[in-house]
Amino acid sequence: MTMTSSSDLRRRILLGEDSTLELKRVLFSGQKVTEPSREAFSDELAGMGNSIGGTILLGIDDKSRDIIGIPLDRLDLVETWIREICNDSIKPPLDVAIRKVELPASSGTAKPVIRIDVPRSLFVHKSSGGYFTRIGSSKREMAPEVLSRLFQERSQSRVIRFDESIVPTSSLDDLDMSLTTRFARGGDVADENVLQKLRIVADDEEGIARLTVAGVLLCVPEPVQWMPHAYIQAVSYIGERSDVNYQNDARNFTGPLDSQVMDTLAFVRRNMFVEADKKMARITRPQFSERAVFEALVNAVAHRDYSMAGARIRLHMFRNRLELYVPGPLVNTLTPDSLHLRQYSRNELIVSLLSRCPVDPSGLLERSHMMEKRGDGVPIILEESIQLSGQTPEYTLIDDSELRLVIWSS
Repeated sequence: MTMTSSSDLRRRILLGEDSTLELKRVLFSGQKVTEPSREAFSDELAGMGNSIGGTILLGIDDKSRDIIGIPLDRLDLVETWIREICNDSIKPPLDVAIRKVELPASSGTAKPVIRIDVPRSLFVHKSSGGYFTRIGSSKREMAPEVLSRLFQERSQSRVIRFDESIVPTSSLDDLDMSLTTRFARGGDVADENVLQKLRIVADDEEGIARLTVAGVLLCVPEPVQWMPHAYIQAVSYIGERSDVNYQNDARNFTGPLDSQVMDTLAFVRRNMFVEADKKMARITRPQFSERAVFEALVNAVAHRDYSMAGARIRLHMFRNRLELYVPGPLVNTLTPDSLHLRQYSRNELIVSLLSRCPVDPSGLLERSHMMEKRGDGVPIILEESIQLSGQTPEYTLIDDSELRLVIWSS
């Protein structure tokens, strides 16, 4: 629903609630909001995000449709209350736009109200009362079969491509043209037509051009603005176990996916030790193969499950090993033992764009682009690591929700 003026809002209020409009009065006891209740309101918000989105107006009597307003000195209190509900009572947290506006009451006096715009979410949200959706002017708890279908539609399914999903609150203005032009070929200008063909951009249900998940991950400076979990967490430990007291470096790497890869590779390079091999005329030997680590990181950002809100890629460095944790189960019938034999791709669009993304031509990585489509990433990881350490890297699937790679130190 799009409402751009106070007259639009006023007309919609007079027509009453529907699938995309909810009206609520706000009551207080001291400095506490007592109506609507926190639990019921979390269900309303999540239900709207789980359906097609819409607008909630606070300060309106839903029965009489009269504009009651909210006291000026309590607007900030109500805004904080809303944000706390979105972040604490809804899982994963729900991203909404909160605006303070004035609307004319029946008396003609302008009164302050709060407008909450809830986009159709990328994720399925659970609120205080469970999983809700919106049907007509009311919320309804979803039956198991409906919930299952919604999870599939929002790409918890292994068939539907989550990376091609539209990011509802994004726009063409969010694109960084220096990032998008690298994906155009043959002298093409990265205009909207080219971006549509590349599926960096797609039209939403109202015909408005929005960024896709892949577009956000590769063509905006900070994807975490829309996808807070889309980053790499890297930690280096002094010894051989995870202990906060023995951390010697820790960083979170955000930015476009290719920047995350190169920044994390620089982190590994900075923190790994290099030894001299006396048997080979003191030839230096690194702790890990940079080429193997690069391929592992590229595979991680290309194939992780971005629909798993709250899950991030984690890299842990130890004296005797490197561990990389990648969110998401293996797709189709792949197993840890078959990764080096078969190609797999959860995110076809991300893989396609990474294959167009150039790598700094230092020659050390033996790549001209971030990713090749030959599926040789895992074999390179295995061969390079075995040659350096004499031990085979280990892939393990944890609880069918996370893939762990262990590369042993030289």
